[in-house]
Amino acid sequence: MKTLYLMRHAKSSWSFNDLSDQERPLNDRGRSDAPHMGQALAARGIRPHLLVSSPAVRAMSTAALVARELQYPPDQIQVIDGIYHADVDQLVDIIRELPDEAETVLLVGHNNTISDTASALSPTALNEMGTAAVVCLHFHADRWADVHRTNAEFYFHDSPKK
Repeated sequence: MKTLYLMRHAKSSWSFNDLSDQERPLNDRGRSDAPHMGQALAARGIRPHLLVSSPAVRAMSTAALVARELQYPPDQIQVIDGIYHADVDQLVDIIRELPDEAETVLLVGHNNTISDTASALSPTALNEMGTAAVVCLHFHADRWADVHRTNAEFYFHDSPKK
């Protein structure tokens, strides 16, 4: 079985007009919500084998703050450039190329793609994911290449507001 946690990055700041979109940092709420969600995941006993992130500063910051709460070494977060501009099909391809030895993966990305990918892979209808929200899906598959909505099981959708 493969387990995938899809996480939307925490709330970002729009206060820095001179920064590119990829360089935007988290705002105060984002810096609070990300560790809160990491604590919520830790309380569920979640320990990902692999944590992957978009290269955007807000996504990497979210991943690092969550990693700290999960006792996952931040220097082992894998940055996948393609997550940043991915559409649903491209993100599903990235997921299907994950290393099979990682049974449990937490992927931090961006909306609308992260919400749409969660909906595309989930056998259950999902609402849009708010910032720092996490959707967990279990797949009855031995390889990431075989994950699909038809072998998926929806486990939970959590957010800082819950």
